[in-house]
Amino acid sequence: QDGRADVVANDAGDRVTPAVVAFSESEEVVGLAAKQSRIRNISNTVVKVKQILGRSSGDPQAEKYIAESKCSITEKNGKLQYEIDNKLINPEDVAKLIFSKMKETAQSALGSDVNDVVITVPFDFGENQKNALGEAAAAAGFNVMRLIHEPSAALLAYGIGQDSPTGKRSCKSSLLNPIVLVFIFFKLPLNIYDSIGGVCFTEALAQHLASEFQRFCKHDIRGNPRAMMKLMNSADIAKHSLSTLGSANCFVDSLYEGLDFDCNVSRARFELICSSLFSKCVEAIKKLLQQVGFTADDINKVVLCGGSARIPKLQQLIKDIFPTVELLNSVPPDEVIPIGAAIEAGILLGKENPLLEEEGLIECSAKDILLKGVDESGADKFTVLFPSGTPLPARRQHTLHAPGNTSSVCLELYESLGKSPMNEEGKFAQIVLQDLDKKEDGLHDILTVLTMKRDGSLHVTCTDQDTGKCEIITVEVAS
Repeated sequence: QDGRADVVANDAGDRVTPAVVAFSESEEVVGLAAKQSRIRNISNTVVKVKQILGRSSGDPQAEKYIAESKCSITEKNGKLQYEIDNKLINPEDVAKLIFSKMKETAQSALGSDVNDVVITVPFDFGENQKNALGEAAAAAGFNVMRLIHEPSAALLAYGIGQDSPTGKRSCKSSLLNPIVLVFIFFKLPLNIYDSIGGVCFTEALAQHLASEFQRFCKHDIRGNPRAMMKLMNSADIAKHSLSTLGSANCFVDSLYEGLDFDCNVSRARFELICSSLFSKCVEAIKKLLQQVGFTADDINKVVLCGGSARIPKLQQLIKDIFPTVELLNSVPPDEVIPIGAAIEAGILLGKENPLLEEEGLIECSAKDILLKGVDESGADKFTVLFPSGTPLPARRQHTLHAPGNTSSVCLELYESLGKSPMNEEGKFAQIVLQDLDKKEDGLHDILTVLTMKRDGSLHVTCTDQDTGKCEIITVEVAS
């Protein structure tokens, strides 16, 4: 509006709405009220639905989510569903409720109907996840103009790259979920550390509070889900307060067996409690720099986004790593991504910058694509053909050497996210060349040409260089 993007407040006056949905016999509650009601309704409250949306039971991310979820999750007809009050609820229906809440908030603030929307997604979201999210938004009454990656939205919020299409096309990012560090104008690989996030800091503080309660009241409540959820709520409030204040009070009425809990936590104490988490954040940044062979002086700008980027200690540690870099944090970190999405929506609706629309947003591969082979010792060897973050479409050519005394060669393709160890679950395709002429000496030279399209589909051609025998497969994106 008036050439600028802003975040509107919800009906509670907050500019951030938790993506939490609580179910009861008579209604569904979305947002802060649902988050606070987890204490008494934990098994019927859904959080982090985005982590299971569009995924199947065999997906490692889904398995991790199921193991950590307080809600019962079951599989029916190959689809994961929440089991709440003896009813099965699709993750898409939960997402629809969240989108409906967002639509209601926007319409209330603007005083008019809101239909068009730009949605941000994590960089590693696959086509299934994107489709499920888009369908949920459409079911809530939105017209989804575009899905963009969260790092792209972070750049748009600060107007970075809009004057330099060349630089814009070459930017990559390092993600600490939900903290995002975006390194500009260098071709950097994508690193995702989904084990570090805001909830980790909250849990660390809650564990400290549990220790304090045990010290003063002689009760260990760590095995009591209800009491720990109360502490988590109190720790979350204190964590936010400590971003601006030197100390915060944690008071919980009737925490356990009628005992109240009152504890004051200083910012210095909080930083000490979370020291190992801060170290992990620093290590992730340094590891990325080392991986690409850069120093801090090679980086021009760093964008902070995500609620945890408000933590003063984390900001200071990043400044220490990049002492001469422009640290962009003038926009509230937990508002950076939605503001970027709003700017993109304005561009699409107003066509203010067709260059940005056509060239600035490029589809990228979400995972590493690898070809399995063997080294000189006979051990398995994996060659990365498409690193995660590769702009699409893309083409790769690789020559695989196979023993000459064999009459067939099997080429196996794997996908992997980050530094995950390779296993059979990662194999998604194979192609077999048969009836090859055996050689007494030498090797079979198999030329493999792979083309990945913008939609993520993969076209593979394998050719025996000696005989010209060829096999072709196409791996479509799962719908």
